[in-house]
Amino acid sequence: MAQKRQAWNSRIGLILAMAGGAVGLGNFLRFPIQAIQNGGGAFIIPYLVSFVLLGLPLTMIEWSTGKLGGLFGHHSPPMIMQKLGRRVHWRYIGSIGLFSSIIIASYYCFIESWIFSYMLHSLFGTFDGMTELQISDFFDRYLNLSISVSGIPCDTFLSFVFCLALNIYILSKGIAGGIERVAKICMPLLFIFGIFLVIKAFTLKAGEDGAIFDGTLGLNFLWTPQFDSLANPNVWLAAAGQVFFTLSLGMGAIQTYASYLKKEQDIALSSLTSAFTNEFTEVILGSSIIIPISIGYFGIDKVIELTQSGGFGLGFRTMPYLFEQWGTVFSTLAGVAFFGLLFFAGITSTLSIIQPTVAHLSKSFDWSQKKSSYITGSFVFFLALPCILFFDKGVFDEYDYWGGTMALFLFAMFEAIAFSWILGVDKGWKLITGYANITVPRFFKFVLKYITPTMLILIFISALVKPMNDDWSLISIHGWELDNNAIIAKLMHKGMDVNDSNIIYIDGARIYLLLLLITIWLTIYINIRVRKKRVQKHNESMMS
Repeated sequence: MAQKRQAWNSRIGLILAMAGGAVGLGNFLRFPIQAIQNGGGAFIIPYLVSFVLLGLPLTMIEWSTGKLGGLFGHHSPPMIMQKLGRRVHWRYIGSIGLFSSIIIASYYCFIESWIFSYMLHSLFGTFDGMTELQISDFFDRYLNLSISVSGIPCDTFLSFVFCLALNIYILSKGIAGGIERVAKICMPLLFIFGIFLVIKAFTLKAGEDGAIFDGTLGLNFLWTPQFDSLANPNVWLAAAGQVFFTLSLGMGAIQTYASYLKKEQDIALSSLTSAFTNEFTEVILGSSIIIPISIGYFGIDKVIELTQSGGFGLGFRTMPYLFEQWGTVFSTLAGVAFFGLLFFAGITSTLSIIQPTVAHLSKSFDWSQKKSSYITGSFVFFLALPCILFFDKGVFDEYDYWGGTMALFLFAMFEAIAFSWILGVDKGWKLITGYANITVPRFFKFVLKYITPTMLILIFISALVKPMNDDWSLISIHGWELDNNAIIAKLMHKGMDVNDSNIIYIDGARIYLLLLLITIWLTIYINIRVRKKRVQKHNESMMS
């Protein structure tokens, strides 16, 4: 039985849900690490340029195409993409968005469970009196499923089950009753916790509570421009990747949320508001917690060294130890606030990531929101199991690369091509500006038609055949040696020892992901066949 069309109850609920979908772990963990690894102020200019030339245009594309699809009853990336491309193969291209979103959901929910558990550990005082090395060892053992909370065995797995069940329960309540309601609660709490930590970071003084430097040293490191970075392609690629990640682009999440807009609802003001809300959270709050606190205690050089282990290193191995320097009361408050804001950011993001698959199943098989949510939850659970059980075997990295990087980027590239060159930028511009409550600068029309699609294509090609050490002078008609991080090289296991025992797990993960993609294609094929039969029966009944 066909389901009643869902919709957002209010503009503020829509904006908070959209911003919540974008505001996630990338704002508070990934962005500070990317900024530190790429030279602080050297990162900011490429980041802001990428935001204007890639982030904002793609945000407008996803909002407008999502709303267009929703007006025709389409709420998932495959159907929305076919509406743009007008041919059935675009539906299969749209499956890349589902593929990306459900893979990200599987490991994102796993990370979310770490955060939930760490929030409890902070509350219960688990980290009291621990050294930095002991807390780092705690994280290693936690990932090996060997830590318990209050005597409960297998804390890691139980936390994951709880977080997944919570997300699925919220999704089962629908757009207005579930996602919008939670966004109205989580987002204000996130900002309150964030502001508390920012104040602590700003007031950090050298010589107090064990700090070596003032908190302002970290802020100066980030906000002192370094114009020589404009000639560094690695910094540009890192900045563009962060913009994609932080705005939740390329995974169908924004498209799906926007598909529940009503015809007369504005998308220009709403899309820009949600994008800038996310940027405020990332650039102002996200950069003002980890960076000034960690640099205040360790200095710039050591923090750069610590980031070699990624965002998890600072977030889970280091920050609990630094909070402990503030005394029992403030360490507890800071730990709960830090991991609490990460948890709320994780919840709102996970909801947006999972909803495209829920909408796809609901529309394809005429299932209710509740049934589709439960079945999607089962998919996510079984998809996440290899990630949980073989985390240290490279499975997590495979999920993140193919689902959270490559599929995400491919989908965004095809979106831009379909919007600007197949649907046509003139029609697309009308979608963006229709019912608009603000005037969108016409500069973006030029960007949408020429700059954004071209940049995406060039970035993809360069990632596909990237030469060793980024030395493009090596390229010749006789061929060149691929960098280990080039897409083709990764497929060939370039740079890995053939005797590495992790290869079997990596190949197993790739086969698992390929089966997932085939399963998504199968649901699309079944949906096409079912709808053809319905049309045929309808035509036969009309003739008789």
